[in-house]
Amino acid sequence: MTGSRRIDWAALPPGVRTAVEGLLGGAVVDAVSLAGGFSEGVAARLRRADGRDAFLKAVSARTAPAVAGFHRREAVVTGLLPPAVPVPRLLGTHDDGDWVALLFEHVDGALPAQPWRPGDLDRVLTAATAMAHALTPSPIDASATAAPRLGGWPSLTGRDELAALTRLSPWAAGHLDELIGLEAASAATLAGDTLLHGDLYPFNVMLSARQVHIIDWPHAWVGAAHCDVLTLLSSAVLSGLDPRPRAETNPLTRRLHPREIDTFLAAHAGFLMRLAVTAGPAADPHLIGMAAALGGASLRWLRRRTS
Repeated sequence: MTGSRRIDWAALPPGVRTAVEGLLGGAVVDAVSLAGGFSEGVAARLRRADGRDAFLKAVSARTAPAVAGFHRREAVVTGLLPPAVPVPRLLGTHDDGDWVALLFEHVDGALPAQPWRPGDLDRVLTAATAMAHALTPSPIDASATAAPRLGGWPSLTGRDELAALTRLSPWAAGHLDELIGLEAASAATLAGDTLLHGDLYPFNVMLSARQVHIIDWPHAWVGAAHCDVLTLLSSAVLSGLDPRPRAETNPLTRRLHPREIDTFLAAHAGFLMRLAVTAGPAADPHLIGMAAALGGASLRWLRRRTS
């Protein structure tokens, strides 16, 4: 699934296109908008006359200030990641105060099929586990990263919010006090010194024949090593897969106390459901629909664990 507010390469201002071609080292002879992800602006594969490809993401800070901020933070994070991390290399950036553009090496791969194929899920879990080891301790100071995208249940206690939550998840609405309590307890179980991707869903993964590539790093944060793996496992619920067997065997989760998993799932679902419930009419409906689906998946796993 892709956000509904993408623009084409040709819609960029001429000065921005010229700057990007300078980073690319030649004129763009072909540009193809790519599916996947939800960011506004350009997401396109660019091709030079000599056949060299690169991937561009670009957005206007005037029309999408939050996304521009994400791009700027991603440039910092990806520029500091060690070679062992399977991330497309950042080739250059352009920031004129309005338009922010990031140019990456092109990855010859595709998003994982959804519903998850068990083999693909296992490949990505293996890569995420190795990545957590490579990023412990974090090579980036926590002050340069984002706040974790976790938590939100206390903001859903109002009458209107609770009514909207009831429509999305009657179980969550009926267990709101317990979810608030689990979220409050999560701070102690989320502490750590691992640099985490922070948004590790299937739309931020590219699979090639030999490699798993982890893309889109603006939401990286420093915390407990198991968080990215639990995020991936929660997305498997949407595919009808039981995450429990993989959680019981993965090196980062198999020794966790049950409370550590429960508090993460509660905080994770809280962020997503708050996003789905409180988004205004201007929000991208594709993004909100995906947030509700992923939040509901985490809640279903949590419900099985606590019932």
